Amino acid sequence: MKKWINAFRLRTLPLAFSCIIVGCGLAFADGCFNLSMAVMLLTTTLFLQVLSNLANDYGDFVKGTDNEGRVGPKRALQSGDISKPQMIKAIWIASFLCAISGSILIYWGTKGLNIYILILFALLGLLSIGAAIKYSVGKNAYGYAAMGDVAVFIFFGLVGVLGAYYLQSHCLRWMLLLPATSIGLLSVAVLNINNMRDHLEDAKSGKNTLVTIFGIKFAKLYHLLLNICAIMAMVLYDSTFNIMLFAGILLFIAPAIKIACSDNHEEFDPFLKIQALGTFVYSLVFAVCLSWR
Repeated sequence: MKKWINAFRLRTLPLAFSCIIVGCGLAFADGCFNLSMAVMLLTTTLFLQVLSNLANDYGDFVKGTDNEGRVGPKRALQSGDISKPQMIKAIWIASFLCAISGSILIYWGTKGLNIYILILFALLGLLSIGAAIKYSVGKNAYGYAAMGDVAVFIFFGLVGVLGAYYLQSHCLRWMLLLPATSIGLLSVAVLNINNMRDHLEDAKSGKNTLVTIFGIKFAKLYHLLLNICAIMAMVLYDSTFNIMLFAGILLFIAPAIKIACSDNHEEFDPFLKIQALGTFVYSLVFAVCLSWR
């Protein structure tokens, strides 16, 4: 069982939950928070994240990206703990759980609404499952074509936050794009650290990321700008949230400066956890601030 827990990479869940926390916090502030819906949102997100991790393990192994030169922790297939047939079966099971959980979520969240809204969310659900798998699986894996940043921003930011809010409130406001953008950018920053850490091996294995295309100097500046823009978006949503500015500087800007000053890509790995957990904490602080308004 331990080998599967490792393969699920449960340490990635706080980052995945961040968009749901922000969406639910916004719903709570507007008086439309639904606890049952929040639980289903978190459950569906958990299944999607596990699916993404399993598919990533499989895709990177098949493509030879996970090899002995990899800086981060060894993956399940790479270490031999899990076989390819077992992983494929696990991916199918995770996809099925995503479909079941997502269907229940969409049914509850769109009950009483126009049928086209239900169809829209059903399509978004299918796209989410597809995106989780196609990041690294298949000949046209978008994670190997420098499109991972865009996908992460859309699904961890816009879809996650706005979807969580809408399924509880049945409405949207333009201003909600600001916190959604903030969480999306912070999530992209996590991916960027991962790509900076692995850029040498990615280049050798033919994996195209923004880091391998534009270089490590660009990636460091890009990382700093991602965090700055994320903090600005959150503060702009409500300028009275001075704590969001201070928390952002502490959680993101200080580590980003350390990354900019580091010349050893192997030193980037600890910053992954800092950025991911920082995003989770930032989302919790935001939700608490909203509840105390």
